[in-house]
Amino acid sequence: MLPSLFISHGSPMLALEPGASGPALKRLAAGLPRPKAIVLVSAHWESPELTVASHPAPATWHDFGGFPPALFAVQYPAPGEPALAARIVELLAAHGLTARLDAKRPFDHGAWVPMSLMYPEADIPLIQISLPSQRGPTGQTEIGRALSSLRNEDILLIGSGSITHNLRELDWQAGPESIEPWAKAFRDWMIDKLTADDEIALHDYRRHAPFAVRSHPTDEHLLPLYFARGAGGSFGLAHQGWTLGALGMDIYRFD
Repeated sequence: MLPSLFISHGSPMLALEPGASGPALKRLAAGLPRPKAIVLVSAHWESPELTVASHPAPATWHDFGGFPPALFAVQYPAPGEPALAARIVELLAAHGLTARLDAKRPFDHGAWVPMSLMYPEADIPLIQISLPSQRGPTGQTEIGRALSSLRNEDILLIGSGSITHNLRELDWQAGPESIEPWAKAFRDWMIDKLTADDEIALHDYRRHAPFAVRSHPTDEHLLPLYFARGAGGSFGLAHQGWTLGALGMDIYRFD
């Protein structure tokens, strides 16, 4: 059985400047059985209703600006899998979760950037599921649990976001050894509660975690963690790191 994963995908420049995260993602992929398909929830596809991408050959969407031309030249031509997308809708419905198909959605950078480092051949079908962020942590946990059985079929379930995400407080001169104390305090609290499997505290993190709002002024980058946790089992650390002083680059697995 494959684990589920939470990946902090950082800046889109991770695709060209992978730092320590690139080798960590490569090692992680190499240590897993080859997935038959990947189902991924990205922080960059918020939607009012739960949606599953069903294009057979999704485009690579450069959903950002202000980066060098080399980044816009990166393509990730992984196939989609419409039949699996339709089955995901059925699985969600069986758990009381209504979803629809979207035959036009391209891959956003929350999907193709980390996948280009894990599976650079782009030869594994990749299906994105949207993030109805208004449902909060509880809703993402429910979605993950509804799809957890896919892990028994060698389908890799991934939440792609960031363990901390406050772009206004980044230090663009900071090295990887520089960590803002408030960001570390939040990250450490999350690891403690994940290790303890304290779902009540995790679901109410904005009230209980130190510096929760400072670490996540909006929570779309943390919510994919709850998808991964709901889909998986026991918590484990795959990688820890920081960039720009306050942007956590942790990778977690749920076996």
